[in-house]
Amino acid sequence: MTSKDIFSLALLGAIWGGSFIFMRVAAPEFGVFALVEIRAVLATAIMLPFLIAVGGWRNIKRYWWQIGFIGALNTAIPFVLFNYSSLHLEAGVNAILNATAPMFGALVAFLWLKDTLKPSAVTGLFLGFIGVIVLSAHKVGSGHVSVVPILTACMATLCYGIAACAMKRWLAGVKPIVVATGSQIFASLILLPFSLATLPATMPSGLAWLNAIALAVLGTGIAYILYFNLIATIGPAKAISVGYLVPLFGIIWGLLFLNESLSVQTLTGGVLILLGVALTTGVIQRLWRTRTAE
Repeated sequence: MTSKDIFSLALLGAIWGGSFIFMRVAAPEFGVFALVEIRAVLATAIMLPFLIAVGGWRNIKRYWWQIGFIGALNTAIPFVLFNYSSLHLEAGVNAILNATAPMFGALVAFLWLKDTLKPSAVTGLFLGFIGVIVLSAHKVGSGHVSVVPILTACMATLCYGIAACAMKRWLAGVKPIVVATGSQIFASLILLPFSLATLPATMPSGLAWLNAIALAVLGTGIAYILYFNLIATIGPAKAISVGYLVPLFGIIWGLLFLNESLSVQTLTGGVLILLGVALTTGVIQRLWRTRTAE
């Protein structure tokens, strides 16, 4: 990777890590549905010129129900679930739980697409879920939250895993920017009635609006463009490593801007989750092969 690619990867990790800060601030005032609606509509506006530039409308019409499915499972439902969990969990904790997405992706691929799970991947799944249990036991045991927000965050990452497998099965030949933009369009349509039914009683504050706009513009629109550019330049296997940077930045931003605390149990659970993801996705094995080949 070039220094430019490394910078883009770090920037993407910082942006996605910051998304959990934006949700934490904006969700209480907007509500879980209206915030996702704003996020999807503004992100669509940002990505639409890129969609038009590649002539993607034809593919959206051709694969409308598949892209609609991705819109529901990769945007509408998980964004709502993470908004809900952000009402109760620290941004750093949500960022850590978000890292379980590749594990769920591997599990769904095994059950649905009949992909092979190597013993190391099974070990990774085990370690990752132990990490979730450690993190959950600490949060629930402290008496501050119930297990529900943790389960909703994990349900969100399960949705990401299902959506990833659906894209692999149904949309392998479709340009990523088409899927990304189309999914935002369908997500905004799916959530519109829920958003209208749950509009906030009072106008959100300026700070909440700034965080909602940042979530849409940075955390979705610009972030997706950065991510797809990385896929094109360094390949999906390396681009997906951004998932290891998101919890790091989520914790850092939470400590700096929201005065969140980081306990030993939370750190332990996070390390187990990241180690599990590294084993499940084969990152550790690839690093080992690269090192032994030198």
